[in-house]
Amino acid sequence: MNERILGLDIGGANLKAATPDGAAAQWPFALWRQPEQLADELQKLLEAFPHQDIGRFAVTMTGELCDCFRTKRQGVRHILDAVKQVAAGRRIDVWVTDGGFVPIEMAYTLPRLVAASNWQALATYVSRIAENAILVDVGSTTTDVIPIVAGEVAARGRTDEERLPSGELVYTGVRRTPICALLGKRVMAEFFATTQDAYLLLGQLPEDCEDCETPDSRPAMREFAEGRLARMLGGDVETIPADLILGLAIEVELHQRGMLVDAIRQVRERMLIAPTAVIVSGAGEFLAQAAWVDLCVELERTETPELVSFSNQVEPALSRVACAFALAVLAQEQGSL
Repeated sequence: MNERILGLDIGGANLKAATPDGAAAQWPFALWRQPEQLADELQKLLEAFPHQDIGRFAVTMTGELCDCFRTKRQGVRHILDAVKQVAAGRRIDVWVTDGGFVPIEMAYTLPRLVAASNWQALATYVSRIAENAILVDVGSTTTDVIPIVAGEVAARGRTDEERLPSGELVYTGVRRTPICALLGKRVMAEFFATTQDAYLLLGQLPEDCEDCETPDSRPAMREFAEGRLARMLGGDVETIPADLILGLAIEVELHQRGMLVDAIRQVRERMLIAPTAVIVSGAGEFLAQAAWVDLCVELERTETPELVSFSNQVEPALSRVACAFALAVLAQEQGSL
C-alpha cells in the first residue's frame, strides 16, 4: 500500500509540516505556555492538508527544551504522546540523531537521541546536493551550521550541549531572539523587541497583521516594530529619531551576521576536505547568504564555493519548513522499517 506521509517538525514556537510532494504548512504555537494544548494545535495543523489521506507520520522535534518541562525526557514523552493522540492508530516513525527512523514506542526509550534531531534530518537530505558542503539553516530561533563531507553528515556534536561549543548550533534566529541578548549594555535589558522587529524594519521579513506573538502583543507590522525598537533605546517613536531606530536595526543585522561568520569559519576550519558549496535555508536564508559573503570578503578568496539557495531547489514555502520536508522525503525513500 502506498501510504501518504506527513513530516512533522514540532518546535517550541512553531509547528511545521510537509509532504514529499511539496504541500507545506506552518502553525505558530507557544508550546511553553500551553503544553496541554499541543494535540489540539497539531490537529489544527493537519487541517491544512484536507485532501491528503495521511497514513504515516514522520516526526522530529526541538520543543522538548521548553522550560514548561522539567527535563528533556519529560518533554520528548509529552510531544510523542500528543502525536500518538492525533495519529489515532496510524504509523509513526521518529527521527533520531543517529541518522534514521525508529518506531514511536522505541523513541520513548531514546529521549537523548530523539531530542533536537531535526537538523540531522535536513543535513541528511541536502547531502545529495553537494558531497562536500556546509549547510547553514537559519530559523526563527536558532541556526544550524552543519559540515557535509563525502556525502555524509560530519557534525562533531549530536546533542544541543555538544553542538553549542562546536559552532554547529548558534542560538540566534531572525524572529525570536531578544535584542537585549544580542547587544547587551548598548540597549535596555528588557524584552521590548526581537530580531523580527529589526528585519521587519529592514524589509527582510514580510509584515503579518495576524501575528501578535511579539513582545508587546501588537502585530508584526513595521509601524509597531519601529516602536518596539525605539523602546530598546530607552524612548519611543516621539523621542527617538527614525534614523537612530533604523540604525539599531542595521546594528542587529550586522551583529547576527558576525555570529554566523564566526560559526561558519569554525566549522569550515575543521573540515578535512574543502567545501564545494554552501547551502543556505530557513526563514533567515537571507542572513545566511549575507554572512557567507562577509566571510568570503574576510578570506579574500577569488574562488569560493558555490552558494546554493535551498528555496531555489524547492518552493520557498518548503525552505521555511525545510526540516519537515526533508523528513517526509527521507521517510518515503526509506520505506518500511
